[in-house]
Order: sequence, then C-alpha cells, then structure tokens
Amino acid sequence: MLEKLKHPKVVALGEIGLDYHWMTAPKEVQEQVFRRQIQLSKELDLPFVVHTRDALEDTYEIIKSEGVGPRGGIMHSFSGSLEWAEKFVELGMTVSFSGVVTFKKATDIQEAARELPLEKILVETDAPYLAPVPKRGRENKTAYTRYVVDFIADLRGMTTEELAAVTSANAERIFGLDSK
Repeated sequence: MLEKLKHPKVVALGEIGLDYHWMTAPKEVQEQVFRRQIQLSKELDLPFVVHTRDALEDTYEIIKSEGVGPRGGIMHSFSGSLEWAEKFVELGMTVSFSGVVTFKKATDIQEAARELPLEKILVETDAPYLAPVPKRGRENKTAYTRYVVDFIADLRGMTTEELAAVTSANAERIFGLDSK
C-alpha cells in the first residue's frame, strides 16, 4: 500500500479523520489511525483531506499536535463556524465548501465562506451527497459545483469566473497539479 501512495499520480492522502456520528470504530482507534495518517502524509510530502463529523474539537487538537506538512491539508465539506474555520487555517489547513453552504440555515458556514482569505478556500461537490440548492434533495453531481461557486461568489461580491479562477489555482497549488 505504501508503495502505491508513492506513485506520482497520487496527489493527496484522504479522506482521513474522525467520524463520531456513525462510530464505526471507537474514538481511541479513530484518533490513533488519524494521527498515523497525518504522519504518513508528511513522510510522503502529500497534503491530507480531512473528513470530520461531530468531532471538530478532537480533529483540531489532533491536527494541532501532529502538525501539517508543507503542502498543508484540506477540511473537506466544511460544516463549522467562521471561528473553527479560522482555527484550522491557522494550522495550515484550507477549507473546502460543498453544497451545504447553499442551504438556507447554513449561516455559520456562509459566514466562513464569505470571510476566510481567498487563498484558503476551495469548493467541492461531495457527490453523491449534499447537492446544493437548487438541486437539493437529488443525487449530487460534479457539474453541480457551479452552484457552490455561484453562491460563494455572490456572498463575496465577486464574479463566478473570479472565484472559479482563485479556487482552481488553490487546488493546483495544494495538489501540486501545475508540476505534474
């Protein structure tokens, strides 16, 4: 497995992290594995993509104690507040927003998408889950990323094209796509 992770087409390690919602493994096991995966990402000079559910505080503490490598990491489908987003950014993480940001009651997530530095945000689908408005309730598709971009661009007073260019450049930088 380790040899496969060294393949030049591997651009990140993930999703890794903690999921206390489903609890398919005890917290202690999840935390131990998460720590080792972060260490592995640093050994391989790969960014890591974090899945966290009902575990923001523990996720933060583990990333803080383990540190991130020079390529950083991504908070996948972020669903926390601006305060949490800023804390993760301070650790060297980038925050990725999915269709959840378009949901009417997602005001905390919307604030984070509006206020974080542009160089610290990404967009994603999390397909087949969490389709954005106006496709909410349907199976999510990669093509629906445009609704996330449109929504965040509007929040930030930017054009869709401007935000798409910034988030694409961010992804290229983090994943090293310009050099592959």
